[in-house]
Amino acid sequence: MNDSKSLRPQDPKTLRFAIIVAGGSGTRMGADRPKQFLELLGEPVLLHTLRRFAEPTLGVQELVLVLPPDQFSTWEQLCRQHQVQIPHAVVAGGATRWASVRNGLAHLPAPEGVVAVHDGVRPLTPTRVIEATFEAAYNHGAAVAAVVPKDSVRGLNQQGSYALNRARLRLVQTPQCFSLDLLRRAYQLPELTTFTDDASVVEDLHPIHLVEGDYRNLKITTPEDMLVAEAILRAQQLTP
Repeated sequence: MNDSKSLRPQDPKTLRFAIIVAGGSGTRMGADRPKQFLELLGEPVLLHTLRRFAEPTLGVQELVLVLPPDQFSTWEQLCRQHQVQIPHAVVAGGATRWASVRNGLAHLPAPEGVVAVHDGVRPLTPTRVIEATFEAAYNHGAAVAAVVPKDSVRGLNQQGSYALNRARLRLVQTPQCFSLDLLRRAYQLPELTTFTDDASVVEDLHPIHLVEGDYRNLKITTPEDMLVAEAILRAQQLTP
């Protein structure tokens, strides 16, 4: 462990926390269970995600998992079945993602630090992306992982559609990392229908710094996503 890592716990401003939000129902998957509980190479998707943030080199002080209350028992059963030893707190989610993140924030007692908010169904996030987003949030206050669109993009108007310059567009991913104080102030404001992620909650208070994401950092939503995720995970396991 290098000096910067060893010094992190001594400086409250550099303490790291993570809130993993998992409230999916699995409707679009056509599955018999929420998508975060589907098996990905023999383990629940959510366990893969949790393990990414438990990587010791990241130095995350506390992991908070936000789940619908009716999924608590299922997660407890899966933790026993897979002998999960990763320390984490489980917090009840709200009616919306905004409310769920707010509940996760309320669980964190620390007055200072940097907090990552991450989708529970993004199980393949490279450690370098998590680290870079944490570091950027420490330096800039708010940082979001994002990638350039691969496809051409068009906007819609009353006449039909028009071309957009994809070089000026980004596809937003998670983690999204923020100064803990900044994110708390943002979540004290009323919820708006325009909130689609944490960056949209924060952006009226603070500029959002973009960090290079990774195309492998997919959000599992459809059955096709599971096939791609399995292929990526197999490849990662074979990499020395």
